[in-house]
Order: sequence, then structure tokens, then C-alpha cells
Amino acid sequence: MMLAPAPGRLFGLGVGPGDPELVTLKALRLLQSAPVVAYLAAKGKKGNAFSIVESYLKPDQTLLPLIYPVTTEKLPPPFNYETALRDFYDDCAVEVAGHLKAGRDVAVVCEGDPMFYGSFMYLHDRLAEDFPTEVVPGVCSIVACASVAGAPLVYRNQSLTVLSGVLPEEELLERLRGCEAAAIMKLGTNFAKVKRVIDALGQTDRAVYVERATMANQRTAPFAEVDPATVPYFAMVLLPGTRWEG
Repeated sequence: MMLAPAPGRLFGLGVGPGDPELVTLKALRLLQSAPVVAYLAAKGKKGNAFSIVESYLKPDQTLLPLIYPVTTEKLPPPFNYETALRDFYDDCAVEVAGHLKAGRDVAVVCEGDPMFYGSFMYLHDRLAEDFPTEVVPGVCSIVACASVAGAPLVYRNQSLTVLSGVLPEEELLERLRGCEAAAIMKLGTNFAKVKRVIDALGQTDRAVYVERATMANQRTAPFAEVDPATVPYFAMVLLPGTRWEG
């Protein structure tokens, strides 16, 4: 009687914000030892996470691209973004589980940190209870942006508020009012709305703009001078905490 193979292990590897040298030693070791490397990407693209680790991969590793069906927040009726993404992650989990059931370890690479707005979270939710799983943290985009801009985020007992630029304008205004420090992510077409909010709060001079932090084409610019038409999705506005003069 042939015994079923022991299940493979699922690794969620944070590979940082863009610079391949920011991949941790542990993530690199598990990446290179995994027989299967999975990554998420838009149609016709490699995806940022894969591009970060591509030079570290070995010829005998099996690549498992997981291609998003949509990459926009708004779709015309009757399409529903949330439903499309939920079905997509269900299908991805089935593909990954096929390898795990066959006894093959799968390393899923995730830009930034897997548990901080990371795409790996949705696979973790679907698979971690059924397969041995380990998550390796990565450098997240917020600290990368702060480092690139030379902008200390929070001093001593200050609190940091992290917001998505996708939120409605009134909600952004309410959440930012009176906060000690903030990071606003997922800009792109949301930048004009975010700019109106920051201007209305009188925080224009305080705001720090960074796009594609640590990537080869990273850019910083005075917030007031940023053209909304040029802002990519991978851009961020920081409102650093008040400098401590102790």
C-alpha cells in the first residue's frame, strides 16, 4: 500500500519594497530551497515581488504565476471587484494546495510584508489551517518611504495612523484631523482626493511625497508640486510626527 506524501510547507515570504538587497537572509534561504515559487502579477507583467527575487531563483525551481483577473478598484456593472478578487484567491488557493498535497513546499513571494496589506494574507486565510505554514516578515513600504525621504515617522509616545487612499474623502478628513503622524497609501488616481484633504487640514507643508521607494525609479517631490496625473499606485504621503527636541 502506497502512503500519501507528507504535505508540503507553505511559506509567505516578505521580499521588501523593491531593492533586492532588502530581502532578509531567512527569506532568501527559504526562497532558494523551495521547489515551487508562486507570485501574483497583473496580466502581461512579471509583478513587483517576482522582479525583486528573479535574480535569486534557480533553474530547477517551478514557477507558479497567479495572474489577477482585474487590477482596478472600479469596474462597470455587472462586474464586482470584491467578488472577482474573492473568486481569484479561491482559485489560487486550489492551485497552491495541489502542490502542497503532493508534498512540494511552496514559497509565495510578497512585496513588502506579507501581513501588512500583503497579497499573501488571502492565501494564508485559505490554507494555513490545513498545511504547515510559516510567514517571514519583510521591510514594508511605510518604513522604506520614511528612510528614502529622511523623515522620522514617530517619536517617543506618538501614534501612527495608516490609511488607504481609497477611502472616501470625508472619512479621510475625519481620520486625519488631529492625528499625530500618518501614512496614506494606495494613491494613484486617489491622489487628487488625498491632496484636497491635506490642503483642507492645513498640512500641505508637512506632507512628504514618495513613490516607488527603494526601486530603481524611486522619486521624492515637494507635495504641493506633485501632478496628480503622474502619481502611480505605489506612492505614499507621510505626515511625520512632530520632532522631539529632547
